[in-house]
Amino acid sequence: MQAYVSLSIENKVGFIEFSHPSHNALPSTILRELAKTISEAGQNNAIQVIVLKSGGNRTFCAGASFDEMLSIEDAGTGTVFFSGFANVINAMRTCPKLIIARVQGKIVGGGMGLAAAADYCLATQYAAIKLSEFSIGIGPFVIEPAVSRKMGLSATSQMTLNAEAFFSPQWAKEKGLYAEVYETTEAMDDAVKILAGKLSGYNPEALKEMKTVFWQNTDHWETLLLERAEISGALVLSAFTKATLKRFK
Repeated sequence: MQAYVSLSIENKVGFIEFSHPSHNALPSTILRELAKTISEAGQNNAIQVIVLKSGGNRTFCAGASFDEMLSIEDAGTGTVFFSGFANVINAMRTCPKLIIARVQGKIVGGGMGLAAAADYCLATQYAAIKLSEFSIGIGPFVIEPAVSRKMGLSATSQMTLNAEAFFSPQWAKEKGLYAEVYETTEAMDDAVKILAGKLSGYNPEALKEMKTVFWQNTDHWETLLLERAEISGALVLSAFTKATLKRFK
């Protein structure tokens, strides 16, 4: 299994898929390619709606790459790495096309930023969620605005402080992350296809204007998320974090 980001177009729907051998973790190479692909899809006139998905059947996204975090040796490099998450979230936020997230399995850490930044999220019964950052010595600083916007500060606080616990897909639905939870991947894929098909047939100008409304009052995220990346970039250098990451590996 190789790491990749791909874009395919079918019936005005752009399918962006990312994959990584380490449970769909997100190294900086994947983050850069994701942000670039989302931005390009947003400007592609052949695409009316975007579906964001990951490869494999078990994990939607394992979050930040532990290997890359262990290799960070200075705050500047750390800031650049965590800015990758900021850039993807901002690309999703400013993309003029509506984005549907297809979540087939568990989401951990930074992967929550992708799901929360989608405009609509469909999941399976296996798609439990966890904000694990505290347990490795950092915090969900960059993704917090997206998660809090979607699920509320109370739910975000619960996940952040209970950093070693997985929260159920049903709980995630109740808190607003998932619109629906399905028993099988096949049922979810059918629902994604139906929803994307309907949206792609609507007035594209109306969809674009509605996306702007959904994301009003978030223009400051261009700087906010990068400022948050600096916090994570410094914390990843701590002895606590380095030792913890080595134990996980």
